[in-house]
Amino acid sequence: MSDSYAALGAVAVRFMMDAHPSPGLLPRLLQPFAKRDLTPDRMWSHRNGEVLHVEIAMEAMPSEVVHLIEGNLRQVVGVSRVTQIRPAAAMRAA
Repeated sequence: MSDSYAALGAVAVRFMMDAHPSPGLLPRLLQPFAKRDLTPDRMWSHRNGEVLHVEIAMEAMPSEVVHLIEGNLRQVVGVSRVTQIRPAAAMRAA
């Protein structure tokens, strides 16, 4: 991510999701990032029976869009759970 995001109050964030596996699900999960011209640093998925576990992470996301992207991910058809993790905030709290 560019240095300009760091200057704008960027945060590290991971979105962990559970969803019903279906063709086209992964591109639909990336769309909220793409429409804001953001490229995730990491995306991981694993199917466990009828549940697809997905992680999408960014090391520097503009803080003002985190809640918007989380809301968009919750609206994707087939998604049953979205958890947001901010590693830097967890480290400060410890």
